[in-house]
Amino acid sequence: MEARRAYPFDRIEPKWQRVWEDRAIFRAPNPGEPGAEKPKYYVLDMFPYPSGRGLHVGHLEGYTASDIVARYKRMCGFNVLHPMGWDAFGLPAEQHAVATGIHPRITTERNIANFRAQIAAMGFSYDWSREIHTTDPRYYRWTQWIFLQLFHRGLAYVAEAPVWYCPALQTVLANEEILPSPEGPVSERGHHPVERRPLRQWMLRITAYAERLLADLDLVDWPESIKEMQRNWIGRSEGATVRFAIEGEERTVEIFTTRPDTLFGATYLVLSPEHPLVEAITRPECREAAEAYLREAARKSDLERTELAREKTGVFIGAFAINPVNRERIPIWIADYVLSSYGTGAIMAVPAHDERDFEFASRFGLPVRKVVVPKDPADPPAGCFSGDGVACASQFLDGLPTPEAKSAMIAWLEEKGFGKRTIHYRLRDWLFSRQRYWGEPFPIIWRNGEAQPVPESELPVLLPERKEFFPEKGGFAPLSQEKGWVELPDGGQRETNTMPQWAGSCWYYLRYLDPRNDRELVSREAERYWMGPQGVDLYIGGAEHAVLHLLYSRFWHKFLFDIGVVSTPEPFHRLVNQGIILGEDGRKMSKSFGNIVNPEGLLRQYGADTVRLFEMFLGPLEQMKPWSSQGLEGPHRFLARVWRLVMEEDAEGRWVLRSGISEQGAPAEIRRLLHRTIRKVTEDLEQLSFHTAIAQMMILVNALTREPIPSRDVLESLILLLSPFAPHLCEELWSVLGHADSLAYAPWPEVDSRLLTEVEAEWVIQVNGKVRSRMRAEIDLGQEEAEALARRRPEIEARLEGKSIRKVIFVPGKLLNFVLDREP
Repeated sequence: MEARRAYPFDRIEPKWQRVWEDRAIFRAPNPGEPGAEKPKYYVLDMFPYPSGRGLHVGHLEGYTASDIVARYKRMCGFNVLHPMGWDAFGLPAEQHAVATGIHPRITTERNIANFRAQIAAMGFSYDWSREIHTTDPRYYRWTQWIFLQLFHRGLAYVAEAPVWYCPALQTVLANEEILPSPEGPVSERGHHPVERRPLRQWMLRITAYAERLLADLDLVDWPESIKEMQRNWIGRSEGATVRFAIEGEERTVEIFTTRPDTLFGATYLVLSPEHPLVEAITRPECREAAEAYLREAARKSDLERTELAREKTGVFIGAFAINPVNRERIPIWIADYVLSSYGTGAIMAVPAHDERDFEFASRFGLPVRKVVVPKDPADPPAGCFSGDGVACASQFLDGLPTPEAKSAMIAWLEEKGFGKRTIHYRLRDWLFSRQRYWGEPFPIIWRNGEAQPVPESELPVLLPERKEFFPEKGGFAPLSQEKGWVELPDGGQRETNTMPQWAGSCWYYLRYLDPRNDRELVSREAERYWMGPQGVDLYIGGAEHAVLHLLYSRFWHKFLFDIGVVSTPEPFHRLVNQGIILGEDGRKMSKSFGNIVNPEGLLRQYGADTVRLFEMFLGPLEQMKPWSSQGLEGPHRFLARVWRLVMEEDAEGRWVLRSGISEQGAPAEIRRLLHRTIRKVTEDLEQLSFHTAIAQMMILVNALTREPIPSRDVLESLILLLSPFAPHLCEELWSVLGHADSLAYAPWPEVDSRLLTEVEAEWVIQVNGKVRSRMRAEIDLGQEEAEALARRRPEIEARLEGKSIRKVIFVPGKLLNFVLDREP
């Protein structure tokens, strides 16, 4: 109960949340409305999925960070767009419906209401007038419209594609719904065996944008690690496509290789188990073994198949290929370490110069022929040599270094008609359909075996109501059972697959710009104002979305750019990934671990401002951090000290404005500290270094607490600096100090450069008398401020971690010496 008596947050916070809502304080005007003459700033959270579990404190980290930035930018004079909505289609709600019979819409609406209440209790400054959710027909109408534009331009097509199918659940599962097990892949739900099965699927031709998706990473301010993950996923490789004849057949098989210079060393060919030629060229005497192997391979995930440490398996199918460079007859095998999703789904095996081929050849006794040697002949390789070197035993390539040998071989292949220079991407076309109910219907009608678009005037194609959500046997989608919806009077049939959950989350940031527009996805004026000149100014979310969500959004955005809907080539200019907050047991918060910390109890005990402050004080935003509920006591005491700088209790126990607040200027030392704090907090907010900004404000508050008569102008500046972090408390104090308007748009404090000491000194930092660091800082820093700066230096932080400090020797403008207790 002591925490509740520190200051009346339980009264303040609901009060100001009502004020913000009633007055629509955070509504962002669009072009043509008053207020839109300001420069814009668009700060965005990654689209949340409203699960039944609700939010935990780990989710709140990114939302708190984005809200602090939004509030700060408003005070800096920007028209800030800070919206929220819901990625509400998807598998969890459908699985719940299958298990309980409760319609996914009911579950989804209940979860959204819970999420919204939790978010509102944190005081986040969202513009709720722009709230959207993907299950709203007014929203998915435009998802369907985007699909039609892709379809009209040949970027959406139908193909047979291998997918994971679960016979027990009678449904297709996404890769993320598959778990490994000793017996082979199983479904995440129920742990039933799954298998690969070819089914008709809608595909999006994302590969047409591969080069731009790669090159335009240079246009965005993203963490280099995220860019590298996207580069690896796109996987650009330069090499050659080579055509091998098949003995006794008119058919040929194409392979892609990045090492065409090693063609003379190819001693066998390998097809992926899914390769279309397997069925056609497997010889009768090998068919039984091949079919058994194919069944086994269908039960393995791509990750299992490509695991480097795994023993290689394969089957000879009785056919032979002809190596085009030397006319040598080489055997054709199938092996699951070759994937249909890479290259052509077939490889030439050069075991002397590829580790996986070498392991395979060693196991099955296949020839190993060396055709590249190191440049230094005194350093012969053991086993397989996969590096660059000099060609040997390769006729016209002999003696050429690897780069020249590659070029020479490609020229020879093109001259002879056996191949060509090729740029290959690991990226595959996007499998864009699901055999589910709870998703966006495709705006497609099938007539005489031909896919035809629904006229745009008939959008949206509404999802029909159902009471049963289980798919039909054989992988047919639940919508196929809705005969009255599927079968049209003219004999046409609606597409019964639905879009994946990714569809609605690819473009949601654009609908926020103009969410009530029934005429177009977004007006030209709104898009150019909010997205210019570089797109979303700040995008905050988890690194788990580093590839798929960001890649898919970039693809759709570039397409919309090409057809003139958007004006920027990239959607998200600056990306920041918040670090994971670990549970109190040191593991990632998870329902399965039982270590989730629900914020509701913490809000009742400490209030939203304390939780916000603590989330940001844990450490750098991007780093992984452990949670400790006991740690909220420190930030709560800090806020209580701020409260008591302005407020005091009267004889009846009521909080009133503190008597004796000075209307005169503060002492020079306090004014200098204030303006150093303004500079520090401003710089830290621009860099999202929230923890160091809080530390600096704590130094200022400590100094003000020692002042017998605080100055109004210093208190008001402190309140403005703190308000993005603790908005409820600061709004109340701002009001008590006589301001009628919300401080949400009060001007951000400006630094008075005349009060900043220009003279700096080199401070020596010692630990137990030994110099461990040096720093440039103002010569007149007080001990507390100097200590705080010194402790943040990594080399000092590491030496003090876990140690007991007996005393600190402080020489102003010169030296700090941390004297540690000696270990017994």
